[in-house]
Amino acid sequence: MGVYLPQDDTALLIDAMLVAPLPQGARVLDIGTGSGVLARAAADAGAAEVTAIDVSWRALATAFVNTRLSGRRVRLRRGDIRTCLPDRHFDVVLTNPPYVPCGHGEPGRHAPARAWDAGDDGRTLIDPICDRAPALLSPKGMMLMVHSALCDAEKTLRRLRESGLKAAIVARGRCAFGPVMRSRTAWLERTGLIEPGQRDEELVVIRADRTR
Repeated sequence: MGVYLPQDDTALLIDAMLVAPLPQGARVLDIGTGSGVLARAAADAGAAEVTAIDVSWRALATAFVNTRLSGRRVRLRRGDIRTCLPDRHFDVVLTNPPYVPCGHGEPGRHAPARAWDAGDDGRTLIDPICDRAPALLSPKGMMLMVHSALCDAEKTLRRLRESGLKAAIVARGRCAFGPVMRSRTAWLERTGLIEPGQRDEELVVIRADRTR
């Protein structure tokens, strides 16, 4: 399909969103919507307006079908988070960005690899999202981002705080490596990103709040 299918990280992020919970009448942005499952979950949770963006036409087509079949109306936009939606502000931003270290410098440029490849350290899109978050959030708005602890959760927290946001880890979970991670265990071990013999990873959900 070339579209990232919902997995443990998606479920962890949805649970964190429900615990938060969404403010009444929330305007929600889903960055890198993929199959549209996060956008649909936000609509199900009572968001007044949901916008979902992705660079992939295939992902947007899949999200369109999935959200319409569920009876939810979601605004779909094609674009890169670094340039898309320059004048919009949201009460809640949700994102499950590509975060798998890929070991060849550049993330995958074509589906399906670009749905998960994220450079040598897994932060090719995490860092731009952190930098853009303050401009996307409305006053008192929040962002929820999920990624692997292999990508350095503390660096994410520092980057968000340096941008003026309040940030903390609000959920954690462990999951076994999927096929992509299993195919890279030798490289991950050589680079020290995982311990010898490690075949699972910790996932974290990071919440960032604009306090004013």
